[in-house]
Amino acid sequence: MLNYIKAGLIAAFLTTGTLIIPNTVPIPDEGMFPLSELSKAGLKKAGLKISEKEIYNPGQIGLVDALVQVSGCSGSFVSPNGLIITNHHCAFSAVQLASTPEHNYLENGFVANSHEQEIEAKGLNIRITDSYEDVSQKVLEGTNNITDPAQRIDAINNKRKELAKEAEAQDPTIKAEVSEMFIGKSYVLFRYKTIEDVRLVYIPRQNIGEFGGETDNWVWPRHTGDFSFLRAYVAPDGSSAKYSKENVPYKPKKHLKVNPKGVNENDFVFILGYPGRTFRHRPAQYIEYQEKYLLPYTSELYDFQNQQMLEAGKEDKATELALATRIKRNANVMKNYRGKLKGLRNIDLVNTKIKEDEELSKFIQADAELKAQYGTLMQDIDNHYNRVFENAEKELWYNNIYSGIRALQLASLTNSFKEALNQEMSTKRKTDLFNANIESFKKQLAGLYESYNLAVDKNIASTMFSQAYQLKDGNSLPFVAAHKFKNEQEAANYISNAISNSKLSDQKAFENTVLKDANTFLNYTDELMAFQKELEKEMTPFAQEQKSREGNLSKLMADYIAVKEKFQSKSFIPDANSTLRLTYGNIKGYSPADATYMEPFTTVKGLIEKGNSGLPEFSYPESIKTNWLDKNFGNYFKKDLNDVPVNILYNMDTTGGNSGSPIMNAYGELIGVNFDRAYDATINDFAWNESYSRSIGVDIRYVLWIADKIDNAQFIINEMGVK
Repeated sequence: MLNYIKAGLIAAFLTTGTLIIPNTVPIPDEGMFPLSELSKAGLKKAGLKISEKEIYNPGQIGLVDALVQVSGCSGSFVSPNGLIITNHHCAFSAVQLASTPEHNYLENGFVANSHEQEIEAKGLNIRITDSYEDVSQKVLEGTNNITDPAQRIDAINNKRKELAKEAEAQDPTIKAEVSEMFIGKSYVLFRYKTIEDVRLVYIPRQNIGEFGGETDNWVWPRHTGDFSFLRAYVAPDGSSAKYSKENVPYKPKKHLKVNPKGVNENDFVFILGYPGRTFRHRPAQYIEYQEKYLLPYTSELYDFQNQQMLEAGKEDKATELALATRIKRNANVMKNYRGKLKGLRNIDLVNTKIKEDEELSKFIQADAELKAQYGTLMQDIDNHYNRVFENAEKELWYNNIYSGIRALQLASLTNSFKEALNQEMSTKRKTDLFNANIESFKKQLAGLYESYNLAVDKNIASTMFSQAYQLKDGNSLPFVAAHKFKNEQEAANYISNAISNSKLSDQKAFENTVLKDANTFLNYTDELMAFQKELEKEMTPFAQEQKSREGNLSKLMADYIAVKEKFQSKSFIPDANSTLRLTYGNIKGYSPADATYMEPFTTVKGLIEKGNSGLPEFSYPESIKTNWLDKNFGNYFKKDLNDVPVNILYNMDTTGGNSGSPIMNAYGELIGVNFDRAYDATINDFAWNESYSRSIGVDIRYVLWIADKIDNAQFIINEMGVK
């Protein structure tokens, strides 16, 4: 579970119509179907009007061939020339990197009226699922004889890497990955086509793409134009290549047809995408860990970090831009985690899971064969989590120290480079190696400095070291005792001074003085770098303990799923794991509280009403109001709303990673883009229920209206073939 950042970069240095569905349609209780399980999904019965084979048919072209993974999001091809639609927030980091105070694309948006005007989307890459193969037997072969948990997890992970390398050797044009479908139980080899050259084509301005800001995040009703358009490029021979002017637009096997008529309430809809992670098949203790430790700790920490970054950006536009992506990611996680906490408490999921596990235990004990095989399983799970709870606070501190403090990441990277050079015996060899890798090293440093701010780093570090001093007993941190801090303030002052006094705190000064030659670099050290090495040494045995626990949990969860499937007499759908999935449902409102009903459509009128509040997050382009007052709706008008629909609500099963997923109607036509969930649905990662689980998308009619009437991006509409 340990997730700290250790540089580990030595090797790198050295080398349509619509269909009305009655409310009686059964809704699946688990709805993230892998491609292999589509036949079990009941799509035709639910309202699908095309053949399931038109979605996915091995060896043939289907809708899945239009799907892409955009870094951590989803997206889809919408033209034969590599045009991709995804979310505004999925392109956010690339827009931020392309922005300057003089050319602030983040705030003002960006429209490329020709291929030549398109801008490199730095940091974004595309993956397209090519094929998959169950390799569970190959991965687990021989692991039953391994008794040491750490060795078992190593054996599994090494086999996964080995199988991926073999697949890549057989076909050098693909990237392979073995994904764990059920922890410790089943594994699938996925082959992906990758595209490295991605460009910004059309990004709406921030007060459209981020309308409502954090106030509206995870909230319904919503009025956010959370969409963006990118383009995939490849080398002239069709192979994947890094950004180059010589590259040409990618020609996808399949692109989605846009249906500008959209959808109506109760219409059948489905989504294809790459949902991140869910944890629905875990025992009660896992949920207890989330509720008691991880969710509150992380949300409070991110809240504090954002306060520091927002304060730093108030007086300087360049600083505000540099920290924008960190702030947005933190805020999104923070609100999500607080929504999860609210949901866990509201439905009392821990106690529900406890009762389920008690019944499972009785089931095991009542069957002689099951008792012989799984008799100690539930107690073993309990023992595992008791150990986790004993030092959960220490684990969370370790997990967040590097991600929270950029200076420690800089020190880790620098120490790793020094270690790589010092492995060489001769001065000449060290110098040659330094000269050969210094530009690569500077580039990696620059990636960290992009979102580094000295004052922010010192404030976050001081607070975390103050917290470290307070940790006691099984959670106490060895370095606190080693440095003999007398109180919290002394611990805070120590790290604050170490950061201030390090030449790493100033990028230009560090490069001009320390990195001027190999000898100067190898002789340089400071308290920050020394502490980073001390911390790494301290964390290493804890990381080994965590690996042992992970191996133990892997075996326990494999048994837990196996016996639970027997108990419930059904096969489970695997938890989400960033592999291609399908979910389906209906355009549908809900009642989140007594005497309330949330309609499934919002309108431009509602957007303007929010703007009347005068709050900055509800500002919008004046041209929206002008066109609305003039009733300049074009073909994007929804008659029963007497308006242009903005966002839509539906009961499909989504989670993080589904951002940017295409929403399709019964005929497989694009009618919207998924981007969020209602606040009550943040708990989807642990439990899904039709009564409260609702996801949010931007209606394709709003996308087209904004492109046509507001941003004069008619070329997008023409390229997608919309009439």
